[in-house]
Amino acid sequence: MIKAILIDDEDHVRKDIKKKIVGTFSDKIKIVSEASTVSTALEEIHKHKPDLLFLDINLGQETAFDILVQLEYKNFEIIFITGFDKHAIKAIKVGALDYILKPIDDDEFNNAVYKAIKQSNTKEDLEKSIAVSNEYFNEVSTNKRVILKTSDHVFAIHEDDIFYCKSEGNYTTFYTTVTEKIVISKSAKKVEELLSDQKFVRCHQSYLVHKKHVIKYSKKGFLMLNNNVKVPVSTRRKEYTLEKIF
Repeated sequence: MIKAILIDDEDHVRKDIKKKIVGTFSDKIKIVSEASTVSTALEEIHKHKPDLLFLDINLGQETAFDILVQLEYKNFEIIFITGFDKHAIKAIKVGALDYILKPIDDDEFNNAVYKAIKQSNTKEDLEKSIAVSNEYFNEVSTNKRVILKTSDHVFAIHEDDIFYCKSEGNYTTFYTTVTEKIVISKSAKKVEELLSDQKFVRCHQSYLVHKKHVIKYSKKGFLMLNNNVKVPVSTRRKEYTLEKIF
């Protein structure tokens, strides 16, 4: 049985989540505790050592990250709960973590819970994800990192270390200064949403390029990068690309 803790400063949200768990996951999940503040949450997590947290991003004047950065115990999955806060959602996405929006939709809730049940992140992987999300949420660095999950590894890569990305269907390959290439199961559209639009340009339906690594544009229809790679520029995106880079 999976042990879960509900952490939200709104009583009606906790009641709603309990109702959904009892209705659909009573044979899989047991709610061992609840909390509405950071201090109580820290105590309850330390006491119960849960397998799953339902964690509200905003807890009064504090946030979920005030809990997560203080924890030593991190052997759990997280489902964040948030209103439509673009900054918070982006912070969760760059850390490759999961979330559900308020008001909570039944299907979204069930999908997130089933995904959490199936996942088995290591403590080290979760720590990477939390660190990256926290950096973005609290705007710690201008050279932000993103979590890239492959079938075998979890990479925390600085955006400035990415030369370019190439997508084929639902898979995207990242070419970086750190390792030769990293392949993840995300489409070009989802990768574009993940990366900073101040730094990256969608120069082609299948390519995103980091402006920092571009040396020049060739009239033959490609960008020359500082690693001697030629990245194609589509006719439709040429004017937009040149305006953003040069």
